[in-house]
Amino acid sequence: MSSWSLYIIRCRDGELYTGVTTDVNRRFAEHQGGGPKAAKYLRGKSPLQLIYQELVGSRSEALKREIQVKKLSRQQKLALLNVSRTTA
Repeated sequence: MSSWSLYIIRCRDGELYTGVTTDVNRRFAEHQGGGPKAAKYLRGKSPLQLIYQELVGSRSEALKREIQVKKLSRQQKLALLNVSRTTA
């Protein structure tokens, strides 16, 4: 069973994109490449910056966590980033 991670990417315009994957580095490279596997939302928004990743566990847990994070306001997401930096 693969471990799943949640990640947040900051776009050139400062927008935040949240997703889940089993391989954050591979998925980020796909987004940066802008190819067919990249999220349409991120196309044309380069440069992209991977600013957060969180090991979640199962796919089900990752999808639940993704929904939780996507419901957060921008300020709450930025606070999540700051908390992770101070506890890392």
